[in-house]
Amino acid sequence: MEPSDVKISRKKPIFPVSPALQKYLKKYQRESKLPIGYDDLLIFDESYPIMDKYGKDSLWRGPIYSADRIEELYNGLKVIYANLKASGNLRIVQHKYIDKIEYCTFGNTHPFRIRIVNRLNDVYDYFYVKKADASRIYGLELEEILSPNQVNYLVDRETLIEEHIAGIPGDVFAKNYLHNPEYNPTRIAKEFVKFNERCLVMLLGDMRAYNFVVQITPDFDDIQFRIRAIDFDQQFYEGNIKVYLPQFFKENYAYVKMGMDQLTDKTYLQYQQEEKSSLLHRVRSERHRLTDLRDVSNTEVLTTEENISRLKKEMGEYFEDDQYLECNSMTDIIELNIKNIIRQVKL
Repeated sequence: MEPSDVKISRKKPIFPVSPALQKYLKKYQRESKLPIGYDDLLIFDESYPIMDKYGKDSLWRGPIYSADRIEELYNGLKVIYANLKASGNLRIVQHKYIDKIEYCTFGNTHPFRIRIVNRLNDVYDYFYVKKADASRIYGLELEEILSPNQVNYLVDRETLIEEHIAGIPGDVFAKNYLHNPEYNPTRIAKEFVKFNERCLVMLLGDMRAYNFVVQITPDFDDIQFRIRAIDFDQQFYEGNIKVYLPQFFKENYAYVKMGMDQLTDKTYLQYQQEEKSSLLHRVRSERHRLTDLRDVSNTEVLTTEENISRLKKEMGEYFEDDQYLECNSMTDIIELNIKNIIRQVKL
């Protein structure tokens, strides 16, 4: 389980939303007609750097819009928030106002982060406006179907709206919270094992510590933890199997070391099996939706032939299973992952 310096493509292309995927999104109520889109937010005069609380550049910028566009943008963003949170019921934004629009210059999708505030009590929330990327949307759908987490997002042509996923960023948690004496280290290690297993099955890549959050839930006799992905840019694109195993990223070494310190081989395998059983339950309950998603994604080009060829070979070696060599797409690999889980859990 030793981490290594995993190399991934920094220039993954953005794949457009196809008519077939758009039809799928409409069927499962992910499509929404929005009053403004991603490109509308790109039209700003200038921007200024936003510093974090330590005075360092956060890599987010504050765009400055012309005065004659501000009201239209703010009203449109409130309608988007109502669509995201309440199926378009505008009563939920009656007492809310747009407090901040921030633009990220880092990463593939260059998202806008919107802060909306309730003027009655100053409670605020965030949501994101991004350029729609088909592979990212497939990642969000697989997260909804195969993980224990629910994701809330909407798509309108070239625009993707995502709900903010609350939690402590994984790198911050590792630095400031991981060794809190009130936290049971075995529970954290167990959750990382399960997260690692899900990422490989779903082919969700680049889960470095800053691309996931840790959610903490006090229970009646202990504290529970859950690791949640917050970045789906690297969904089944890369050909290197290590990209889909969080244990191999050096940024996650603190979690890996905790696992090695706290878990035996027997308990490690036990937690893997628990996650496989949970995955099987989700597959059975969402089998029709999963089939629809498979049928759509198998018609699209979302990576390169070289990446597919490399990954199916590495998956075959990792699992000692030559069936992977017969896969023709990333979707085929995920489907074989699921079939193998079904066979293993039934044994």
